[in-house]
Amino acid sequence: MTEPLKLQPLPAPWIAPETFAPYGQVIWATDDGKPYDSQDAQLILDRGTPRFYIMRLHQNGRKFAAITRHQNCTQCLGSLEGKDWFLGVAPPSENSKPDPEQIRAFHIPGNCFVKLHLGTWHAGPHIDHDFVDFYNLELSDTNITDHQTCNLGLTYGLEFEISDRRS
Repeated sequence: MTEPLKLQPLPAPWIAPETFAPYGQVIWATDDGKPYDSQDAQLILDRGTPRFYIMRLHQNGRKFAAITRHQNCTQCLGSLEGKDWFLGVAPPSENSKPDPEQIRAFHIPGNCFVKLHLGTWHAGPHIDHDFVDFYNLELSDTNITDHQTCNLGLTYGLEFEISDRRS
């Protein structure tokens, strides 16, 4: 008989550059013509063919028991139409699995995008809307050759649920 998964609540404050820094960058709108600097997405896309596309996700709840990372490229995600969303993350690690104590969640408004650091573990996007279209920048084969997933249920007996704490 299999033990039930322990449900771990995960508060999701509004994203901020300083709190998201261990996982990636938060990119906000800037005036046209601003010179390139450290506030722009610091991309690693030179290990294959970049792919920029729009993916549609349907309402998927806020629970997750798996988390994924990409070690060959950075990934950028942002919603269209100003819709907010949630993302679970853990910092990049040398291990083949993340430390469950380091898993965090963020509530992301629809007027910015995130760039995940190389190797950042992530679960989502998670959405409350019926559907959300997201732009996604990664490599053309990221989901085939660079998609390492850790099953948190099998590995730790945990399932996370993103809560609606906003700060």
